[in-house]
Amino acid sequence: MDLKLIPQIKNTDSDNFFLLAGPCAIEGEDMALRIAEKVISITDKLKIPYIFKGSFKKANRSRIDSFTGIGDEKALKILRKVSETFHVPTVTDIHEISDAEMAGEYVDVLQIPAFLVRQTDLVVAAANTGKVVNLKKGQFMSPAAMQHAVQKVKDSGSEKAWITDRGTMFGYQDMIVDFRGIPEMREFAPVVLDVTHSLQQPNQSSGVTGGRPDMIETIARAGVVNNVDGLFIETHFDPVNAKSDGANMLDIAHLENLLSNLVVIRKTINNL
Repeated sequence: MDLKLIPQIKNTDSDNFFLLAGPCAIEGEDMALRIAEKVISITDKLKIPYIFKGSFKKANRSRIDSFTGIGDEKALKILRKVSETFHVPTVTDIHEISDAEMAGEYVDVLQIPAFLVRQTDLVVAAANTGKVVNLKKGQFMSPAAMQHAVQKVKDSGSEKAWITDRGTMFGYQDMIVDFRGIPEMREFAPVVLDVTHSLQQPNQSSGVTGGRPDMIETIARAGVVNNVDGLFIETHFDPVNAKSDGANMLDIAHLENLLSNLVVIRKTINNL
């Protein structure tokens, strides 16, 4: 895929998968900068093209008292500071039409959440900013159906679309990844595998989403073997106390070992 869609991305000649990684939500400036610095030290060493991820707000919450953010502009300014400090691109998700233009002033990739990927006006608004649009496959959608979301971006005059698979609902409280969907969706656009959200266990009776972080490497390895273009991994220094999605995030202490193993797998696949 052409990572030159994002001019400032590092290692554009790498044969590696690219990586979208960071905390689920921006909780503060210090935590964002610390996480970015740590991930960059790893991705530079392994020559993995990197995009820092952080949600400037969390609109999809099970309970009204769940953490939603530190303030839109404050969080977006932190994303900009990460980009300017470390010279890396950034991605954040948007939820309303008005978010597209606002967030597009601060980040390089606008992400459409899985539950909203059929919202035509939202997808078009994101495409109209000229930014890359990362379309998360709905948990309720087939891989083939994602071609229509990509086409909406193209019909808006942009070729800058990615698809991210974040699993498919399996019963009420579990997700599965159908790896047959990766080659199918790559016919429409570059494909990213959202490793950590694929391991969510939503709809818990407590109103707090659960997860299976012990399966992160299993899912990530399978994605790399099946030639996924990119990986999406939420990571944190203290997942247990993270304000959002801590149950399925990767402890950043394990990130280098995971990525090192995945790079070896990718090199092996490339040499077949």
